[in-house]
Amino acid sequence: MAETQTRWDTSYEWKAVTLLGIGFGLVGLDRWIIAPLFPSMMKDLNMGYQDIGNLVGALGVLWGVFAIVSGQISDRIGHRKVLIPATLAFAALSGLSGLATGFTMLLLIRALMGVTEGSFCPTSFTATAAASEPSRRGFNQGLQQCGFALFGFGLGPIIATQLLTVVPSWRWVFFVVSIPGFIVGLLLYVVLREPAQTQGGKAVGAAQTGGSWTQVFKSRNIVLCMLALLCAMACIFVLGGLLPNYLVDHLKLTQQQMGLVASALGYGGFVGQFAVPGLSDIFGRRLTAVVSFIGAAISIYFFMGTAANPTALFGLLFLVSFFSLGNVALITGPIATESAPAGLISSAIGIVVGSGEIFGGGVAPSIAGFIAQNYGIQNILYMPLAGVSLGVFVCLFLKETAPRKVRG
Repeated sequence: MAETQTRWDTSYEWKAVTLLGIGFGLVGLDRWIIAPLFPSMMKDLNMGYQDIGNLVGALGVLWGVFAIVSGQISDRIGHRKVLIPATLAFAALSGLSGLATGFTMLLLIRALMGVTEGSFCPTSFTATAAASEPSRRGFNQGLQQCGFALFGFGLGPIIATQLLTVVPSWRWVFFVVSIPGFIVGLLLYVVLREPAQTQGGKAVGAAQTGGSWTQVFKSRNIVLCMLALLCAMACIFVLGGLLPNYLVDHLKLTQQQMGLVASALGYGGFVGQFAVPGLSDIFGRRLTAVVSFIGAAISIYFFMGTAANPTALFGLLFLVSFFSLGNVALITGPIATESAPAGLISSAIGIVVGSGEIFGGGVAPSIAGFIAQNYGIQNILYMPLAGVSLGVFVCLFLKETAPRKVRG
């Protein structure tokens, strides 16, 4: 009997991590498939750079607000009641984006997408932690998050630009990419368990009833994670929203070249989002975060000086995304999980993600859109550089939480 109780349910662990990873990948695809479509949509909907920044920013702000709210709710009512409706809703809203007849209608749809995707985000991270064996927690949380980069930034530009060659208009791209979300929502209904029903949930305290959500602010690491995530997102989401126009309008790349170069954000982030948290299991969370921000700053600096060379641009952008999105996964995953009070993990992750999204994913792209509209799109790259440089300083003050380092 004792042996049965202590045997780890590895089968459920990998089913849950895989399914939640695909779900978060579809969140990334539905969120960022719009970026490579902007050059085509701008003509039909009469939009400018400021409008692009506002579309990206509106989704980010609502994502941030509802990440905070849903994190607290899921700690109380459970994961299934948040994740399954959120998955079905963001899939439906992605398809509705293709029906937009003007900027205002599109802005409303994308803002509502921020509500549903923000609700999915922190709860899915906690569900992954609850399914994971502690020694694999950092790797698994990074593996779950890396789908966002692969689907959203990596495959998204290629899917968008290729579909545009076979469908009547950009509207059909939204219809096509919404379909997988409905499938994942149904699979989550069949597979997903609540934290109390998993060994990992007991290990991280996710199965306990949480106290007041304000307790999370007593953790120095949580406050630092909020600031560090803002820095990382100010980099990656400014690039995600405005980079396609930078490549086409400033560097004069073709649509196909732009799609290839922009996809480096996805492939670099895909590798970084499981590699960086995985390396932090070995070398420690703080050291890994600091080194990653330094790597991102160096990569952006050289990217800024690179001309219209698709190969060089791809390589440098791959490194920017590897380090930046790798840090996003590290900060919102293992560091936030291990720094949260017992029973308040979703609340802590929600607060961290929410603050990063509101300012790094919401306000920063809107500011970048203003800069591009009034001072030239080439000047948007100073925002990512400033963000990751500040992140180096912030992460120096993190308290180490990696289980292997703490035990040592």
